[in-house]
Amino acid sequence: MKDIRFDNVTKSFPTRSGTPFVAIRDVSLAVAEREFVAVVGPSGSGKTTLMRMAAGLDHPSEGSVRVGGREVTAPGPDRAVVFQQFALFPWKTVRENIAFGLRCKGVPRARQDEIVAHYLKLMSMEGTEDRFPHQLSGGMQQRVAIARSYAIEPDVLLMDEPFGALDAQTRTVMQEELVRLTRKEPRTVLFITHAVDEAVYLADRVVVLARDPGRLREIIDIRPTREAEDWDSRPIDQVMDLASFTHLRTQVWRLLRDQIRPDD
Repeated sequence: MKDIRFDNVTKSFPTRSGTPFVAIRDVSLAVAEREFVAVVGPSGSGKTTLMRMAAGLDHPSEGSVRVGGREVTAPGPDRAVVFQQFALFPWKTVRENIAFGLRCKGVPRARQDEIVAHYLKLMSMEGTEDRFPHQLSGGMQQRVAIARSYAIEPDVLLMDEPFGALDAQTRTVMQEELVRLTRKEPRTVLFITHAVDEAVYLADRVVVLARDPGRLREIIDIRPTREAEDWDSRPIDQVMDLASFTHLRTQVWRLLRDQIRPDD
């Protein structure tokens, strides 16, 4: 397993005016090995930019991003990315989509079948092996995307609004599924979301960003409360009714409220 470190990271983009747009300024953040960190912030606070730099899809203008102590210079098999759009191959079956990364790594076919069967069972998807993406609901498609990411056994899982395209009911189910999966087979997770409830329910810590430019505002530690009250064994609706959950959600929301504009 590996940790993620952002050390004094600034990211700017060129503009037509010649004055660079600063998306993130001087952000330092450490995500410990096997820790689940959710990042929230208003639009324009640099949430996705942080994730893309950890993935090696963008690079800091200043500072450094390291995974497992090594500077990130490009995408790598130690990091899997799950985007909001499901990004499945429409011409491949569920089985073939999940096995795609394994095949690229040269994993023997028999072992591919074992791994695919394991994640089909873990994601409650038995019986869908031979279906194509268009035959699945949005929630099921995202389960396939998550299973495909887990199947290659990455050290780090980077998730950018993975449930943002789902309806409210499906999103709730997927949040419970992700808690179950990440507690059973923990990875180092950086999870980007706009939803405060989602961040508090899923994460060990919630990172709150401010904007103009994006910068670290505060970090809220969720894990001690979650473990003390055993949130993971309770249905999500029971957890969200707890006074402790309401307190933490309000704490995060107050940090965000003065950053949000009417047009967000």
